[in-house]
Amino acid sequence: MDLSKRVRGIKPSPTLAITAKAKQMKAEGLDVVGFGAGEPDFDTPENIKKACIDSLLAGNTKYTPVPGTDGAKDAIIAKLKRDQGLEYNRKQIIISCGAKHTLYNVFQALVGEGDEVLIPAPYWVSYPDQVILASAEPVIVSTSEGNSFIPTVAELEKVTTSRTKALVINSPSNPTGGAATRQQLEEIAQYAIKKDLVVISDEIYEKIVYDGFEFTSIAQLPGMAERTVLVNGLSKAYSMTGWRIGYAAAPADLVAAMTNIQSQSTSNPVSFIMPAVEEALNGPQDFIDMMVAEFDRRRNYMCDRLNSMEGVSCFKPQGAFYVFPNFSQLYGRKFKGKVMQNSGDFADYLLDEAKVAIVSGNAFGADDFARLSYAIAMSNIEKGLDRIEAAIAELE
Repeated sequence: MDLSKRVRGIKPSPTLAITAKAKQMKAEGLDVVGFGAGEPDFDTPENIKKACIDSLLAGNTKYTPVPGTDGAKDAIIAKLKRDQGLEYNRKQIIISCGAKHTLYNVFQALVGEGDEVLIPAPYWVSYPDQVILASAEPVIVSTSEGNSFIPTVAELEKVTTSRTKALVINSPSNPTGGAATRQQLEEIAQYAIKKDLVVISDEIYEKIVYDGFEFTSIAQLPGMAERTVLVNGLSKAYSMTGWRIGYAAAPADLVAAMTNIQSQSTSNPVSFIMPAVEEALNGPQDFIDMMVAEFDRRRNYMCDRLNSMEGVSCFKPQGAFYVFPNFSQLYGRKFKGKVMQNSGDFADYLLDEAKVAIVSGNAFGADDFARLSYAIAMSNIEKGLDRIEAAIAELE
């Protein structure tokens, strides 16, 4: 069948692919340690599950308004006011089927043919392909580890053109765990205002930060609320990945456009989950502190172990639940005559020979690196890192 030019230009999600391959190998009886997971290994809190069950039993099984219920919107509005001091109304909020769906709606409503979107690398794998699906052009911005992989104005200036319409900021970041300080965001905000750019701020990991890091949304800065699309969701902070609840807070005209698009695709978010959204955002928040404390313990262990390995260096993330070690010093080494030329070769080697699944950095636009999630049990982290260390020792 002759497929569309649009779909021929995109790739399947490599993070989901490596996770699926690891699961398949496990199903075949192989002992695989999977570092590919992009979801917390904690169950959704009981109070949230109960709110959903009660809602389902009460018969909330019909269509909702396209952008979600007023109660769930009000919970989001209250959260943004409480946490960031931001003021929104219901017409500025849309709830979608996960933050990924939210981002898809944003790009479809905001950009099109002839437009360019700046995407700092390393980037989450779906940003470029979603821009392509909107018939716009992703423009990759180089960043440095020394700046926590947050773009500087000089780096943005190198690739900004008269066609540039938007900039994506993901802080804390998937895959690096790097997080933007307020000062870094202030410089980016001033540049966005100067160049009249819309900022798409992906804040899905805002609650997962370490060492006293204070999260700032770029929408909080002067002159930015009216040019920022704030994207968030419940997947990471409340361990609700499979529930598929994301949201955007943005100018009302953009939200109206996104609502029209959603009306022609998914219609609305799942009806009986809406009370669970209210419970997650309005209810007890102690689950997050517990989860982040455990992630912090794993983060420290992984960074220490990786930095002790020959030929490996590992940036210490300020947020999220990933490490992004640099394996490039190992490229050029051999195993059974095969040369490790890039992150893909190294990832294949670890999976085939050590039964360890990682996501190669080329999936994120950074071939020197690879992503390992620590949203897995500490026992598996220890076993997986032992295997990686042994596999490195086997390289010629």
